[in-house]
Parts: sequence; C-alpha cells; structure tokens
Amino acid sequence: MEAIEKFVRGVDLETFKKDDMRSSAVIRKFEIIGEATKNIPEDIKQKYHQVPWKDMAGMRDRLIHFYFGVKYDLVWNAITTVIPRIKPLINKILEDFGRLRRIDKNENP
Repeated sequence: MEAIEKFVRGVDLETFKKDDMRSSAVIRKFEIIGEATKNIPEDIKQKYHQVPWKDMAGMRDRLIHFYFGVKYDLVWNAITTVIPRIKPLINKILEDFGRLRRIDKNENP
C-alpha cells in the first residue's frame, strides 16, 4: 500500500489514466495484494473480520481478468477511498504479528 500511495502522490485521476507506467505499477501492486490476501489463513481473516478480504481478492481477479482495458475509476476509488480506510487495520495486523514473532523468538530461541 505504501508503494501505491507513493506512485500516485501528487497525481490526479486524469494524469493517472494517461501514465501507462504509473498505472501499470499500481495495478501490479493491487494484483500482489490480492494474491497475498488469498493466502491468508481463514482464522486470521475471521479474527480481523473488519478488513474486506474478499473485496481485496476480488479486485485482483477483476484486474487480472479484465481483457478489454482497465476500469481506472475502480482503481482510483481503491487508491483514494479503500486504502486510506484499511491501511490502519493492515498496519495493526502487521504490528500484532510482529509482536507475536518477537514473543515466539524469546520463548523458543
């Protein structure tokens, strides 16, 4: 998500649509996020149920399988609306798992 935000910083939708390299990079990042989402264990998804896991995976599928062009409005909405909403949740999950790894390392050196 950090990379997506970096790629679009200071850019509006029209510029984003016209810049193939930038939009391709952002779309690729969304594909990676969606693919990673599909590999998250179900118990984690249930624990953090407020994250729209299914929508994140679905975004990847829509981008991968949309052969006749990209729906830039859909991508832009995800950039400007969805990411700011879910980023704190994802950061919390990463923080929780980082803490668990540190605890596990200390208990099982």
